[in-house]
Amino acid sequence: MKKKEALDIIFRYLILIALSPFILSAIYFVFTPLTVYPAFFILNLIYPSSSLVDLTAISIQDSHISLIPACIAGSAYLLLFLLNLTAPMPLLVRIKSLAFTFGSFLILNILRVSIFIILFVIGFKYFDLAHLAFWYIGSTLLVVLIWFINIRIFKIKGIPAYSDIKALLKESKYKSKYMLVSKK
Repeated sequence: MKKKEALDIIFRYLILIALSPFILSAIYFVFTPLTVYPAFFILNLIYPSSSLVDLTAISIQDSHISLIPACIAGSAYLLLFLLNLTAPMPLLVRIKSLAFTFGSFLILNILRVSIFIILFVIGFKYFDLAHLAFWYIGSTLLVVLIWFINIRIFKIKGIPAYSDIKALLKESKYKSKYMLVSKK
């Protein structure tokens, strides 16, 4: 392993450790307005009398819809961020990858929020079921799908965390004959 490679691994994980206390609140700070305002814009096209009560609530007809942190899906952004930083890739590819994954998820989340608000306002009979199903299953599949598309677009070869651990163990002087490290 080259010294540059080892420093890259150490640097990426130090960034994760240093940012970990702040990252989720930063994600909500950035992505709450980026989600709420476009969703409100879309809803206002359909329901011109709708109003934005504050940054977390939209009023449409007789309905008052609160957008809680789960609607913003900060954990999904966090997972995409963790996958990105723990996968080995060149810096420029990493920046493009982050922009793609965050941008893709943001657009799809705005559409999801808007659609579910419309379903709520029209009184969709299976709203609760659809909302819970998407919350528990759909959101996870969405993040996985975005990550796999990202891998394909940017030709990412490494597996998050695993590739780094494998590279470090390969160079370790405490190699075990039972390690799953390929020999050259």
